Amino acid sequence: MFQPLSNQQLIDVADEFGTPVYVYHAEQITERYNKLTDAFKGHPTRFFYACKALTNINIVKHIKKLGGLLDCVSINEVKIGLLAGYDPQDILFTPNCVDFDEIKDGVELGVRINIDSIPILERFGNHYGGSYPVCIRINPHIVAGGNYKISTGHIDSKFGISIHQLRHIERIVKTTGLHVQGLHMHTGSEIKDIDVFLQGLDVMFGVATHFKGLEFIDLGSGFKVPYKDDDQETDVYALGASVTEAVATFKQETGMDPEIWFEPGKYLVCECGFLVVKVNLIKHTTATVFAGVNSGFNHLIRPMLYESYHRITNISNPNGADRIYTVVGNICETDTFAWDRVLKEVKEGDYLAFHNAGAYGFEMSSNFNSRLKPAEVMVEDGVARLIRKRNEFEDLLSNQIY
Repeated sequence: MFQPLSNQQLIDVADEFGTPVYVYHAEQITERYNKLTDAFKGHPTRFFYACKALTNINIVKHIKKLGGLLDCVSINEVKIGLLAGYDPQDILFTPNCVDFDEIKDGVELGVRINIDSIPILERFGNHYGGSYPVCIRINPHIVAGGNYKISTGHIDSKFGISIHQLRHIERIVKTTGLHVQGLHMHTGSEIKDIDVFLQGLDVMFGVATHFKGLEFIDLGSGFKVPYKDDDQETDVYALGASVTEAVATFKQETGMDPEIWFEPGKYLVCECGFLVVKVNLIKHTTATVFAGVNSGFNHLIRPMLYESYHRITNISNPNGADRIYTVVGNICETDTFAWDRVLKEVKEGDYLAFHNAGAYGFEMSSNFNSRLKPAEVMVEDGVARLIRKRNEFEDLLSNQIY
């Protein structure tokens, strides 16, 4: 059993590398990956890390070392994967609303192509025929993930080809000779109810019978990660058992035995990450006590964008008295991380740690207000090493012409 990072380890990283700083725990990623592979050992299952969650090449390399494959949504993510040493056939490229040239670039690089629109499917078929196999992303019209901001399988979603356009897909495949190697779906994030996956799998089974020689069905991801102490996470063991049973029944009924693929992103890296910040100011107003930190939504936008909850701990004073603070950032914008949050008593100069910051933290950061992006540090076998330098002022001007 791995040991979580201690407050002292986070403080040591902050003292050595400065703040704000993103800190990632390699052993936490390993634990999550091993849990998935153990849960789905009853049937051939492959896991493609959705690297949009965190594309630092050191994280990508670590997951490769564990045996994970790679899911990419841009050609540059594909190039990072190849640079990290992935075989092209271990990379699934699922772009959305991109220029066709980007898809052609993916073909040139030899990666697996996942197509999610009728126009691109038709163009791909006319251009390549059956010479290059494809996966097709289906929109099953299943609402999942709590709200529309993180749900991608509903009827209004821009992602995937509607299940009701199956006849159109078949017409294109027949006319152009496309070789459909796999089917894909992804309904959203934060899915606690495993029946959502099983409902989607049932839809995919129905589609699969229309394509001879189908090799795999990709169910995307959306595994729920706990953000609060009482949060329920996706029961991957129950899901693994149910998927194994469902595929066995499908094989008995149809003779088809596709591999099952998943694309965990947040599930693998969310809990491994911390954003450690320093408290600049304790500001009392007539109604509120603000803890102002040396960060903002330029470093962690999720609370403002998705109203997401991140646990915050005062790692400098873990045994202090409970006090109520509103935690805010230092940029010229409303960047409230937490309203009326109970924290151990906070003083100026204390370090606060934002938990569950591994996924979509640094990845969605910016230089808003001409602030510098933070450093990234990985802790592995108890040793902290810098895996991305902190921005310097010159980085803000690096591509400007003046």
